[in-house]
This record gives sequence, C-alpha cells and structure tokens, in this order.
Amino acid sequence: MSGHNKWANIRIRKGAQDARRGKLFSKLIREVTVAVKEGGADVENNAALKVAIGKARDANVPRDTIDKAIARASGEGGAANFARVTYEGYGPQGIAVMVDVLTDNRNRAVSEVRKTFSRHGGNLGENGCVSWLFKRKGQFAIAKTSLDEDAVLELVIEAGAEDFKEEDDAYYIYADPADFGRVRDFLVARGVQILSSMVTMIPNTVVRVTEQNTAEKLMRLLSALDENEDVQQVHANWEMSDQLLEKVAE
Repeated sequence: MSGHNKWANIRIRKGAQDARRGKLFSKLIREVTVAVKEGGADVENNAALKVAIGKARDANVPRDTIDKAIARASGEGGAANFARVTYEGYGPQGIAVMVDVLTDNRNRAVSEVRKTFSRHGGNLGENGCVSWLFKRKGQFAIAKTSLDEDAVLELVIEAGAEDFKEEDDAYYIYADPADFGRVRDFLVARGVQILSSMVTMIPNTVVRVTEQNTAEKLMRLLSALDENEDVQQVHANWEMSDQLLEKVAE
C-alpha cells in the first residue's frame, strides 16, 4: 500500500485529539476565512468554502466556530491578506514533496520551508520540478464499519465519484475536484462516517522506502513541514510497508 494516505489520515485524526488540536483548528479556520474572502460566504456558490468547511467538520471543529469565522471574514477587515503558495522540493531518497501554504508573509514562509527541507535531508526545488508527478483529486477517507467493497462501489457510482481503494485503516474514495461538494453531500446524506475529506495531490508514481533510517528522516521532514503554521497540506510520492510505517509514524 502507498502509506501516504494512511499517514495523512493518522495525522488528521491525531491532530483532532491531542495537543496539536489548537494548531490544526487554527489552520482549518484560516482556510475557511480565506475561502470566504476569495469567493464569498455562499457555500453553494463557493466550492473552495465547501471544501474548507468539510475539512473542518471532519476534524470536529465546532459548527459555531466555523460560522463565526465566516461572519468575520464577510465583514470589512475580517481577515489578513493571505496568499496561496505551493512550494516543491525533494526529500530523502529523492522523494517528491509539494507543500501548500497559506501565508500573510511570503518571505517568512519560503525561508521557513527552505530551512525545514535542509534540516531533514531534503532541498527546496524550482517551481514545477515535481508537480508533474501528481494529479489533483478530491479524496474521502471513510470508515470501514458495516461496509464491504460492493457497498463502497455502489456509493462511488451513485455519488458520481471516480474510483476507490481499500486500505487497512479506511476506504478511500476519489472524485474530480469539481465534484467534491456534491460527493461529500451524498456521503453525508447516506450516513457514511467520513474520517477525512480534502482536495489533495495524488502521486502518479511512488518511491518505495524500505530502510528505517530513510523512513525516519522522511517522517521527520513531513512532520516538521506539517507543524509550520503557514502550511496547509503536504504531499509526497512515497510508499512503505505497514510494519515500517507503524515504527516511524509516531
């Protein structure tokens, strides 16, 4: 299995449960705020806002917290001037890494991202150096309780999604990003337990990691990037065994 989905899902659920909760909530609310600033407060006519709200709800951000953020962002001076930036680089073993950033200070953001790469055996690359290795997709991790492959396939077809994959921790349903809101609404209406939902970058090819030392360096890099308050998502094209992932994921 790829491992990357599983690691990302572990991080999201862990972030909603432990000391990272405040930082995770802050990132998710920032995304909601900027989505409102960019496209307005009408969820049905603002796809980015629907994605941001979905991610926040999956992480158990209280509804009133989300509503207050939308109200503040709708008013004058409701949010700082944040910019969306994506940085690209390489981790240990030449693994491709993409870092989605939402920042009010580009100089600070690029400096911190560059230092993080350098400290953990990677390097920041040129724009476009690895993005061609990924494709943008809506991704839904759903609980496996009471669902078998036939039931999930039926959900995929009826929701208008594209595909799904079973892994040990969850089923992963994939959809065109333009259909994200519609697919999520369908799953919610069906009472499906959504563990996480996001528009993310899925790698076309992966690098197999087999050595624990390399795996530990990679996890330290990805975790350090994720800890940066300006970083919204981190994508990378690696895979490793469940056994090795369990050793290094904590």
